[in-house]
Amino acid sequence: MTPERSRDLNGGVRTRARRALADTGTRQALAATAGRFRGARVQAAAEYGDFDALRDHGQALRAHTIEHLSEYLALLRRQVESAGGHVHFASTAREAVDAVMQVVRQRRARRVTKSKSMVSEEIELNAVLEAEGVRVVETDLGEYIIQLAHEPPFHIIAPALHKTRAQVADLFREQAGAPLPADPTIPQLNAFARERLREEFLQAEIGITGCNFAVAESGSVVLVTNEGNGRMQTTMPPVMITLMGMERVVPTWEDLGVLLELLARSATGQKLSSYTSVVTGPRREGEADGPEEFHLVIVDNGRSRMLGTEFQEALHCIRCGACLNACPVYQQIGGHAYGWVYSGPIGAVITPLMRGIEEWGELAQATSLCGACWEACPVRIPLHDYLVRIRQHEAMGAGRPRHPLEADLIGAWRWLMSRPGRYRRALGAGSRLGGPVTDDGHLKRAAGWLPVLSGWMAQRDFPAPARRPFRERWAQLERELYGPEQGPSERRPAPGNEAGAKEQGGERP
Repeated sequence: MTPERSRDLNGGVRTRARRALADTGTRQALAATAGRFRGARVQAAAEYGDFDALRDHGQALRAHTIEHLSEYLALLRRQVESAGGHVHFASTAREAVDAVMQVVRQRRARRVTKSKSMVSEEIELNAVLEAEGVRVVETDLGEYIIQLAHEPPFHIIAPALHKTRAQVADLFREQAGAPLPADPTIPQLNAFARERLREEFLQAEIGITGCNFAVAESGSVVLVTNEGNGRMQTTMPPVMITLMGMERVVPTWEDLGVLLELLARSATGQKLSSYTSVVTGPRREGEADGPEEFHLVIVDNGRSRMLGTEFQEALHCIRCGACLNACPVYQQIGGHAYGWVYSGPIGAVITPLMRGIEEWGELAQATSLCGACWEACPVRIPLHDYLVRIRQHEAMGAGRPRHPLEADLIGAWRWLMSRPGRYRRALGAGSRLGGPVTDDGHLKRAAGWLPVLSGWMAQRDFPAPARRPFRERWAQLERELYGPEQGPSERRPAPGNEAGAKEQGGERP
């Protein structure tokens, strides 16, 4: 994502969401695709048998790894270097870009191909490469499509999910000069992309990849794809640079097997993805293919802020996208409404944590708190709980804009609620005075000028105070049931509250 596009997206999640909601075509396509992903995941989980046990295993593996992250990263570095590779640690996006550019400049490279890498989107690598006159071509089909469209990814595993066949055909014609018929079929679109991208592979001087996992015990990086571009990327360009989020490390090959099963079944409903490519350092003597030079760039860029905090489990994420497919909010507003690379529930959690709650905490409002994301997550990250906690941090933060009357109104509410008598009198006053601002049992929109109601009233109907409070109706019901001669202390408690009445000695508030 270029800096210009990044700024373009930062208009606020509410503004972006309204824009997305107006695009009914994209919403329909998104709902259908997310539904297919969900169905495939459910079927794959059922076929496995005890999928919950596998999830428990994966959760325990990720928890152990993140608790000992520095230890496993140190082991990974030693093993990569012993295999002949080079390791670069990058604390920030700028340091990560500099590490890549150092290799590009040393090799005087002018043609670079890339396989899918969310970290490269995160650090806006393409913009820097292009500014230096380097030709950069995405080789994942979805990433290639959105590169032509100059857009960020729409979904973690399906970056061009929102594009129709006709839109892709137009992009191929206008941006890539494709000689396509008026109404091309999907195989025809694929054939053009395959031919064009193979030419790029043959001419690439450097291949840049993402990293699904890195195995610490052997120093191997693992790429999971369904298109085969990852395999081309790891065998054809003479230099390979892998960008890796620091949390992607796994201790052993045995651990990798568990996570690969979880990833494929949770992401696309497959038993395993079509291609799982493994690279351990540069090509050795006698090997037929592989890079001559290998660089691993391990990126922090805000991830370490979560270590040792209440949000540490967010680093357990294996980027399967299951939470996006389950989320009713994501299904309505799509990926671009979140304003950065990561979208859906996981994006609403890690974006504020990586980039700052003061600026990005509003993303935590893009949720119904239904818990569907947590139920779908293969490693059981409590995303719904984290969203509530981020809301709390955002509400208490110094950067949050506050209405001048907010503190006074909250103080008045606290004063009213601290004494039952005050509460009763306030209810009575509200019932008597609410008439002018009520309509069909709800407050009129004109009442939305109240600071505590304005956000709610903009989209919802707020119920008006009842003309007869429940307290009065309950008292009348007691008189009808037990007679007027019984005093309050003699009356029975409300059903289900007998224990509470005993504790209070029969007292009623």
